[in-house]
Amino acid sequence: APSGHMIVDIGGGSTEAAVISLGGVVTHKSARVAGNKIDEAIQSYLKKKHNLIIGDQTAEDIKLKIGSAVPTSKTEKLEISGRDLVFGLPRTVILTSDQVTEAIRPVLMQIIGAVKGVLEDTPPELAADIIDKGIIMSGGTSLLRGFDKLMTEETGVPAHTADDPLLCVVRGTGLVLENIELWKRSVTTKG
Repeated sequence: APSGHMIVDIGGGSTEAAVISLGGVVTHKSARVAGNKIDEAIQSYLKKKHNLIIGDQTAEDIKLKIGSAVPTSKTEKLEISGRDLVFGLPRTVILTSDQVTEAIRPVLMQIIGAVKGVLEDTPPELAADIIDKGIIMSGGTSLLRGFDKLMTEETGVPAHTADDPLLCVVRGTGLVLENIELWKRSVTTKG
């Protein structure tokens, strides 16, 4: 039986999800949703809920320090400084990890939506193999705490963050995904 791998590369600006088999891309989806949208979601949450404007770097810091895809066992707090939306003056608020989880959830669900789309398009003979091997998550955003857990819960397929031995596979696949249009042409053009 053919062997299939599912790779999800979640970078800064886009998410690429693909099922690879026999060196080719079987099914693939791309979403313009990734790390940048997570940062934006944190910024808009603070703006809406706290009337606080924060910069990109602060949003990134929040994501790295207390960001989690699933609620944490112990609530973590972080003091955030920004500019008051109404008065224009500097102000500080306390943000919790649970609030961050709530803020970024819709973005994570969009990413997971692309993954589900690929899983739905996967031929049955490869689906069993993928359930067996799981989803390999790569890219900076895949390192968001608990994201692999949320991915597993939502798709029903075990998801793992790529570790070093897998990086070669993932990097190779990343090259395929980056050049997917070329690959599709070379595969579909019969000489």
